[in-house]
Amino acid sequence: MNDSSSRPINPDTGLPQTAPQAGWPTAVDAGPKVISYRVNVKASPEELWEILADPHRHHEIDGSDTVKPKVSGPHRLTIGDTFKVAMHKFGIDYTMKLTTVAAIPGEIVEWKHPAGHTWRWELAADAHHPGYTTVTESFDYSSVPFLVAMAYYFSNTVAFNAQGIQASLTRLAGRYL
Repeated sequence: MNDSSSRPINPDTGLPQTAPQAGWPTAVDAGPKVISYRVNVKASPEELWEILADPHRHHEIDGSDTVKPKVSGPHRLTIGDTFKVAMHKFGIDYTMKLTTVAAIPGEIVEWKHPAGHTWRWELAADAHHPGYTTVTESFDYSSVPFLVAMAYYFSNTVAFNAQGIQASLTRLAGRYL
């Protein structure tokens, strides 16, 4: 990872701000009720996996500013693991208990929310750009009950999560400039 000391520091998180030179995420058509974006990052899939599979580090890349540093659970997720994450949204602090539903080192990590939706990160070495990894983040609400899906849509959760995904991917890419 490159030295981030020359980038401005976010006073709320103590982390470097997203670098403006980071590539912009592009939308991925992953089907109905799946919001998905991807970006190329100048890092190996294994290096990125170490961040994404460790819920204690998720706040470092969260672009929605809802994930907080307080976490209980393993530092390396495997299928079936549960972990709790402190969150803050709409002025309310709360804790989410999440369950890991997919974990393939260097490739995929995915966890399920109590309401039924999932968050998935996919990593693939970029064959056209050695040393780069294509990172895809997805919010999949295709398996939630109809009324929950409608609540997500009308509460602006879908749009909020799309913006958060783009910001998270940009923040992740910015760490490796």
